[in-house]
Formats: sequence, structure tokens, C-alpha cells
Amino acid sequence: MALMVSVSGIRGIFGPDLNPENLARYSAAFGEWTGGKKVVVGRDSRVTGELCEQVVVAALQSAGCDVVKLGIVPTPTVAMAVLKHEAAGGIILSASHNPAEWNALKMLNHKSEFLNSQEGEEVLAIAEKGISYVAWDKIGAVTHDSEALHSHVESILALPYIDAEKIASRNFTVAVDAVNGAGSESIPYLLERLGVNTVHKLHCTPDGLFPHNPEPLPEHLGEICDLIKEKGADLGVVTDPDADRLALVDNNGRLFGEEYTQAAAFDFYLNYKKGDVCTNLSSSMICDFVAEKHGVKCHRAAVGEINVVNKMRETGAVISGEGNGGVILPELHAGRDALVGIAMMLQHLADTGLTAAEYRDSLPDYFISKNKIQLGDINAEAALLKVLHAYAHLDPDDTDGIKILLEDGWAHLRKSNTEPIIRIYTESSSMARANEIADEIKSVIR
Repeated sequence: MALMVSVSGIRGIFGPDLNPENLARYSAAFGEWTGGKKVVVGRDSRVTGELCEQVVVAALQSAGCDVVKLGIVPTPTVAMAVLKHEAAGGIILSASHNPAEWNALKMLNHKSEFLNSQEGEEVLAIAEKGISYVAWDKIGAVTHDSEALHSHVESILALPYIDAEKIASRNFTVAVDAVNGAGSESIPYLLERLGVNTVHKLHCTPDGLFPHNPEPLPEHLGEICDLIKEKGADLGVVTDPDADRLALVDNNGRLFGEEYTQAAAFDFYLNYKKGDVCTNLSSSMICDFVAEKHGVKCHRAAVGEINVVNKMRETGAVISGEGNGGVILPELHAGRDALVGIAMMLQHLADTGLTAAEYRDSLPDYFISKNKIQLGDINAEAALLKVLHAYAHLDPDDTDGIKILLEDGWAHLRKSNTEPIIRIYTESSSMARANEIADEIKSVIR
């Protein structure tokens, strides 16, 4: 597996691919790109995180940057801290949903947004030409912000539509599976501040030893479903290792599905602030349903958090997200945030008086099938071209990979930016049909 370098950062298996040498080079390049200004650094709980943090901080100092260290915090907390400290940017050490042997360097600009393509190319160009390190008397200083998470949570509580007293009046019991990641302490703390009566913690030791596949997909979440039924919990929340993605489980131990996370947030928020919403091309039709319910439009962007953010800015959408469980509330910061998603869901249940199961049943069922093909010897571009030709009669959208609209559903396939795979997402009125569409696509590729 080769080191994966993109405009938004670098990612790889620690040791053979991601190592101190390339971590230092790209971190110093980012520091030079900021002009040697202040940079915030945070990480998830991976075993390699502390080592990588030491390298990254030293490299930034050598580029003249003052560094604010946050330690183990959710990715959205890093974004909030960039704004709090008026920093020139931020670096997050997290490989998101990838297995424990992976780590990554993810970069934020001064607006706390992931670098756009131009910004990313500028950083990569600096890394390629060589770094201009500062003299011994110009190296940056290091400070620590142990209150970053508290500030993030207080900002959520200060939102005018989040009423902790009202949430507390419901005496909620919530189960949490933080996969021993950055949400292990932050999610229970948030729930306590929101007035949740009882919190049942599952895998909430931030040691980076993931007890199951850390991607919050149905096949990995049997334990929390069983825990909810055993404890009679009102809601289950699941986060990935860096706590920017959120999956929900209802009081019957039934998964909402990641695709319904952002839709639930949209449904709640549009009661308070009317406006268009935005998501990506791979997200479920449930977003269109919710938008239509509130009399607004759902805009679609290329996959990738910064693409959704840019589309949100372009269209004036009031809230956005991604179907992987990402909720983006620009009132806080322009990035996915599991913490604000949890607060919105609890407030929605408090406002409506519904159970989580009753609320989920109020939404129509769409069945989305998420598949992937390992590339191996397969050429991604050639594979996508084959599909484009095979479905030419349906006038596919090739803005981002290929999106095919069918009479009874859709298919979207694209090369992943983070793994050597082609992702194939399909949706229809039944899972059988969604899987059938996916199989048709796979057969064309193979």
C-alpha cells in the first residue's frame, strides 16, 4: 500500500507508508504555507497518535509556527479551536474510519475548513520544492489548550434552539459506542451537559484499540443494539474514531442508518430556520423528502466535505451534511460534527415528545446499498469509462464519478480519495433492488 497524498492531506499505514519523515515534510510545508503563523493540532486516540503529534508539532515549530496542542479531541473540536484561537490553520491526526494501523494528516485553513484544491496544491508544491526552515531564534512556541472540548460543548449549548432543561425533563437514557476513539470522553461529557439522565458507555476508553471495525456501519454495531434493548435506552449514538460522523440507534435497538442522520438534523433545524439544504451526490433521497416537506430545495455537491461546504456557501444553504453520518452546521463551523448532531437529535425528541422509534417510523424508508470494489489490477478510470458507455442512454452525470438516475432508484460510483477502491452506492425502494442495481454495475466493471 503506497502513501496516499491528496490536496486535503496524507494517509497511510504507519511504518511502511506513513512515517516520521513524510509527516515532518508535509507538516512543515503546511506551516510554511500559513506564513509561519499559529496552528492548532489535535488528534484521535490511535496508538501512533502521540508519536505522530510530536513529529508534527516539531515540524511546525521549525517552520516558525506557534502551535496550540489540544491532545485527543474530536475533529470538530479542532475546527472550533482554529476559530477560537484565530489560528492560520489546523492539523488533525486521524485516519477517520480506517483501521488502527492507519493514520493521517488532515489540514484546515483559517476558516476551519478543509483545504480546497488550490490550497492543497500549494501545500503539496512547497513539500515538493523543499521547506524553508527558520533560524534557531525564530522557532515557534508550544502552548496547550485543555479547555477546547469544553468550549466546543458550551458553544453547542449556547445555540438558541438547544434547551438543556427541556432535554433533561425527558430523563433520557442514552447508550454510546465511541469505538475507543476521540468521542470516548467527549460524547459522555456532552450528554451530561445536555442533562441526559443515564449514559451507558460501550468502548469509551480512548486507547485507540478499536474493538470492532471503526466504520459505523450496521454490520459492526450489533453490540450497541443489544445494549439498548438490555438497558431500555431511549437512544444509541455511535461515532467513528475522530467523532465527526454519527450513527443513531432507536429505542428498539434498530439502526437509523447513517443516511438518516443528516436528514434528522435537517428536519429538526428547518423548524427553526428556513432555507435550502445541501448534501452530496451519494446521499439518500431522504434528504430530498425532508427538504420538500419544509418547502425548500436540496442541493447536491460532489462527494467530499469541502465540496459540500463550497456548495453550501454557493447556494446559501442553511445546513448541510453527508450521508456518512455527517452533520454540518455553519453556525458553529463548516465541518462535520457528531456532537452537534447528537444535541439536535435529543432536542428534536424533546420538542416532539416522540420516541426515537416513533420518529424514525414517521420517515419513509429508502434502502441504500454501499458497496466497494478493491482496485488491485483494475484501472479505476477505465472501469468508470466502461460504466459510462454502458449507461450512456440514461445520460449519466459525470460531475463526480458517475451518477446514474434510474426509474426506480439511482447509482453513484466513484474512486475513493482515501482508499484504493471504487465506491458503488445504489438506492431504491427495496434493499433487494438496490443490491441488484449494484450487482449490475459490478458486472459491467468486471
